[in-house]
Amino acid sequence: MKSFFRHALQALILLMVALVSGLLAMRFAIHGREVAVPDLVGKTPVEARRVADASGFQFEVERQYYSPRMQEGRILSQLPPAGTKIRRGWQIRVAQSMGPQRMEIPNVLGQSQRAAELNIRRRGLDVGAVAQIQLSSAQADQVIAQDPAPSASSISVPKISLLAAQSPSPQAFVMPSFVGQTLGNVDAALKDAGLKVGVVTETAPHAESASSPSPAPVPGATAGPARQIA
Repeated sequence: MKSFFRHALQALILLMVALVSGLLAMRFAIHGREVAVPDLVGKTPVEARRVADASGFQFEVERQYYSPRMQEGRILSQLPPAGTKIRRGWQIRVAQSMGPQRMEIPNVLGQSQRAAELNIRRRGLDVGAVAQIQLSSAQADQVIAQDPAPSASSISVPKISLLAAQSPSPQAFVMPSFVGQTLGNVDAALKDAGLKVGVVTETAPHAESASSPSPAPVPGATAGPARQIA
């Protein structure tokens, strides 16, 4: 019996040693392929790509920004930062400097959305986000706000976002339920809502629905103003 327990304990110890060795080997294999991210800031995209390729990383110019402190065409920032240890094959994303802002932000307020977008692109800028809002005091499709503002300076991104007026939705009403009410009350309620009573047909109780001349709007449906309710 003692011999059995001794052999079992030895087997358990050997198993634990094997597991620890496997974990250490896996950790070494993973971290052994990690290398420090090179510093690409200040380099041209061609130089930065060459350095990234030599270190086993992918490279992508993701965005462009105006910068008064970095020469135009040079790498302005990078992610992950230089010195970070990551595995080979990962991607380094960089932002490229466009130099100091030299283009004046145009004034597109009051223009149609399409005209504003054309004017923005004609100046070498990009159209950012475009949102719409219902506004009764402005014509439909008219630009009522922009960001950055006209003639703004010290901007970082060569994009202009627009806010345009949207055509108002046609007026509609939710049809209430008149079942069980008197005709007089129904007539008054419809007139107050801007609707008109159409043809009133009297039917016998429990009459077949097929005998009705035309279907009336069901409760909860929508109807436009001045619509007749049969």
